[in-house]
This record gives sequence, C-alpha cells and structure tokens, in this order.
Amino acid sequence: MAKVYWPYFDPEYENLSSRINPPSVSIDNTSCKQCTLVKVDSMNKPGILLEVVQVLTDLDLTITKAYISSDGGWFMDVFHVTDQQGNKVTDSKTIDYIEKVLGPKGHAASSQNTWPGKRVGVHSLGDHTSIEIIARDRPGLLSEISAVLADLHFNVVAAEAWTHNRRIACVLYVNDNETSRAVDDPERLSAMEEQLNLVIRGSEQENEKVARTSLSIGSTHVDRRLHQMLFADRDYDAVCKVDGSGLEPKITVEHCEEKGYSVISVSCEDRAKLMFDIVCTLTDMQYIVFHATITSSGPHASQEYFIRHKDGCTLDSEGEKERVIKCLEAAIHRRVSEGWSLELCAKDRVGLLSEVTRILREHGLSVTRAGVTTVGEQAVNVFYVRDASGNPVDVKTIEALRGEIGHSMMINVKNKVPSRRWKEEGQAGTGGGWAKTSFFFGNLLEKFLP
Repeated sequence: MAKVYWPYFDPEYENLSSRINPPSVSIDNTSCKQCTLVKVDSMNKPGILLEVVQVLTDLDLTITKAYISSDGGWFMDVFHVTDQQGNKVTDSKTIDYIEKVLGPKGHAASSQNTWPGKRVGVHSLGDHTSIEIIARDRPGLLSEISAVLADLHFNVVAAEAWTHNRRIACVLYVNDNETSRAVDDPERLSAMEEQLNLVIRGSEQENEKVARTSLSIGSTHVDRRLHQMLFADRDYDAVCKVDGSGLEPKITVEHCEEKGYSVISVSCEDRAKLMFDIVCTLTDMQYIVFHATITSSGPHASQEYFIRHKDGCTLDSEGEKERVIKCLEAAIHRRVSEGWSLELCAKDRVGLLSEVTRILREHGLSVTRAGVTTVGEQAVNVFYVRDASGNPVDVKTIEALRGEIGHSMMINVKNKVPSRRWKEEGQAGTGGGWAKTSFFFGNLLEKFLP
C-alpha cells in the first residue's frame, strides 16, 4: 500500500493573518452622553462574538445597544455599555483590561484570571476541584449537597446553581479545609462522588433523566458551562411554566432570501447578561452570527441575529426552527428570577453554605438560583427563594429569616417587582422595577465591607 504524505503547514501560518491585521479596540466616552462605546475590529474567527460579549458581561457591564457585522472574514462590532449604576465606564483599570484582553496582545481565554478579586470568566481562587451536578430539583437539595461537602471537610469557595423546568445544574469549586488546595486523593474524591450521587439520585423518578456528578481539576466559565449542562440535559423539551409575572419572550425565525441568512428576532424583558445567554446558546448549537442588532428601552429588549449553521445551511425545516426557538426560550428563562433575593456576607468557613441552606430549608424555602463567591476571607452568597410549592414567599417568613441569620452575618433582602408592575412601582425606586438583576459580587462586597 502506498504511503500517504500529508502537506506540511508551518504552525506559525495559522496566526499570520492576525499578526498582519491585529485586532483593534477603541473605548469612546465622547460620542454618546449616556454610555461608553466599545469598538472591536479584528480578523473573524469562530466564537469571536461570544468571546467579546463574555468579557464585557463578566466585567459586570450592561450592554444597552450593539451592532455586529462579520461578513467577508472581518469582524466589526460596536457595543454601547454602562456600569451597573447606568453610568459611563470611566475606571481606568476596567478600560485597560478591556484593551488588553481584546486588543492585539491579549487573548480572552488566557487572560481572564489576571483580574484580582473579579469574576472574569473563571474564578481566581487558586487550586480547587470543580464539581458539576445535574439532577431533578427538589426543595432542600442544595442543602443536602452542601452538607455532604461539609461533613467531608471540603470548603466551597465558589458555586453557582440554576434551576429550570424542574432540573438543577450546579457548578461548585471546592478545596481541602486544611491545605486550601485542590483535593487529589482518589479515595476522598471517590467517597465524595459516591455520597453526592446518593443524594441527587434519591430525587430521580422512574423513567426520568439520570442525575450525575462529575469532577475535574481547574476552572471553566461558569455561566457558559451551566447553559451547556442544561442544554445537554434537554431542559428545553419540558413545558415551561408561565406565571405571567414578566414579559414572556417572543421569538421568530424567518428567511432572508437576498443574503441567504436565517433571521432570528427576540423580543423580551431586558435583564443583565441577556445578550450573552442568547449568543452562548447559538454558538453551542453550532450557529454563526454574521450580523446582529441589539437595543433596549426601559424594561424591553429587542435583538435580531442573522445566522447560518457552521456548515453554511440556514434553518429551512419547521423542526429546526422550533428547536432553536425552544432552546433560546430556555436560555432566556434559566437566569430569570422573580421575587425575593437574599444577599449574605460573612467570614468564610467550612460549612457556611451548609448552615445557610439548612436554615432556608427549615423555613420552608426552596432555592431557585444561587451564587457563592469568596474574596479573601469574606464569603458572599446570593439566593433567590420561593416556597416549597414554587410560590412567592410571604413577608413574615422573610422577616423571620432575617432575624435568625442577621445575628451571625450581614444580610440584605430585595424583592424584584415583575415588569408588568414597572409603571406602578418601578419608577418610585422602592426595590422594584426592571432592574437588570444578576450576581455582581464586587458591588455586594463594596456594600457590605467597611
């Protein structure tokens, strides 16, 4: 049999185009009175839009408008951004970071852990073991999971959990209590995995999807990973419960004959990281965004994407269109949390998460979404809660909870008003409105710490 000789390619050739035409980043604070313009020009490459959006949202910046174009092998986009107070981005450290990561000398994937104390893509937490859990949700499940870790002397240094359509996806970063290093003892890891599996599989019902736990050393982008886990779990197949508390997403798919694109239009309630969630889902479904326009006005967001599949095909069949619509609806709903949120700050210690979630469970509360982070010796936890039946929590329960927890840690309680009551209550500034709520731990630390 004749030998097959493959042609030789210089490994440096792949990066030649980017070296000849390096990316350009411009931060403009003069063209617009209300916001900062971030302009990015570079050679086009797979996933570049998600990379840019990911950097901006990880810096807790709100994207109010965006214009995307990536035809002809060149990527050009303009983002209108503000900080969480609605002001322009004037902090020199933030501006330098954007220019460094997205500019000619930066690469988002390798630079995200260089920002001390910030949740930029991955957590800068030192050595840790990552735990991923997907299972059927039930009241008290997060409490049982954290109790197992506390009993085995694992410290939870960061975590985030989402629930959607009766499923829970959770990513936890843990280390050894004594060494503050990642746990690499196979016996300890095996024991932990076995006990966690016993807990989460106890909630599964016959003929349901199998719950699972997986372990790894290192970091991942938590938000994207949660989307991937729930997408792989096919959470979008379930019928989403609509309570009418907000503006339900309206998603349409049309065909652009002239340019050969499928056009996806999204109209929904605006919130933090909305663009990231949509672009992340389209990217993980192997679709490429060639053009996009994003605008927001008050509580409403309108987004339009011109896409093709990576194989060049458009969405032609009704089945394909229906699947994309269902997946985008799921991506939008996963991060939405109405009702009461609890923001807690305390000195970090082993078992803190277990203690807090136990108290929530004892008060009949179910956690619908949770975020945990650690900066130095301080732990900041954010929980969105409902009662065990999934209904809003009454004020008396919240006050009783505040009284029990408040003596040992600082607590802040918020109630997010649904968008349909925005005109009545949101403008009054009494804890309501269309605030684009998310987990901004840097802001919480500034609020709690002296």
